[in-house]
Amino acid sequence: MLKTLTKVAMTAALLATPVAGWAADFTIRATANSNENDEDYDGLVVFKNYVESASNGRIEVELFIGTQLCATGAECLEGVAEGSIDVYISTSGGAAGIFPYVQVLDLPYLMANDRVAEAVLTGDFTRKMRDMALETSDDAIRLMTIGNTGGWRNFANTKRRVAEPADMDGLKIRTVVADLPQELVKALGASPTPIPWPELFTSFQTGVVEGSKNGITDIMGMKFPDAGLQYVTLDGHAYMGALWWMSNANFQAMPEDMRRVVVDGFSQLQQATFASPKRKSIEAYQAFVEGGGDLYVPSPEQKAAFAEAAKPVQEWFRGNVDGGNEILDALVAAVGEAEAGLAADYAKDLN
Repeated sequence: MLKTLTKVAMTAALLATPVAGWAADFTIRATANSNENDEDYDGLVVFKNYVESASNGRIEVELFIGTQLCATGAECLEGVAEGSIDVYISTSGGAAGIFPYVQVLDLPYLMANDRVAEAVLTGDFTRKMRDMALETSDDAIRLMTIGNTGGWRNFANTKRRVAEPADMDGLKIRTVVADLPQELVKALGASPTPIPWPELFTSFQTGVVEGSKNGITDIMGMKFPDAGLQYVTLDGHAYMGALWWMSNANFQAMPEDMRRVVVDGFSQLQQATFASPKRKSIEAYQAFVEGGGDLYVPSPEQKAAFAEAAKPVQEWFRGNVDGGNEILDALVAAVGEAEAGLAADYAKDLN
């Protein structure tokens, strides 16, 4: 463990050191509350390499991995608003206190697969959310892109195979302290139980909770099967979106050619985070099954039953979240366009 932590610290320090001979005109201080094994880190390394190279050294990117600059979503976003932090990555839950409508990414069963999600997040939907965030933050915090951090959320538990909504009945499912995930768990007949992430392993062992909604890389990275988590249902109810924020003032302070480099850098970052979970999940799923885990893929009919049971969550979102109607309408429209585009592509590619 000490060697691993030392390696992370040394890597972060190296990446935060300017390349000799470069006289940077601009410095981007980017932070991620994660580690070098995370998709966020993969994306930042790609971003740093591209931006420094494409700007011919005019922009230097300093990476701070972990909690060196800030520890919580609220604290980090405050730093972005003030300009002391240039770039920060959050989950929707981490930003919901300031931008409640970003929880639209957690609404279940709206995006069917990676192709749909990636088409949606590379298009105007992200620009719509950017405009809303700029308005909410008085032009202080700019959403640059939405990537991925862990693949897809699936239901996992210690008790039994979950093949349809009725199998969720009575299970104590860990959630974060937020209304939307708790509404989803209740809609499916289970009992939501807010538990801090560091306490989840022990909570599985003691039966305080019997399930969770996580991606497979998180499940295996935290060794949850050792605590009894042996059943995973690949219902793919939510895409694990990663929101990449930037100080709008610091972005706008750059000339247009450098802003273009930064925008292109975030596109490179987005593609890296789209790809990283796909690769890492292969080994994680294999390790889960080899360890005796039960991996279940619902039939199309069973997945449709999950989606039908979860529909009330969308109505709750519209009625209880500021900006909920506006952003959900934008997402539904973007999904429709993505699905139509894919259908046209299939018509060309399958014949």
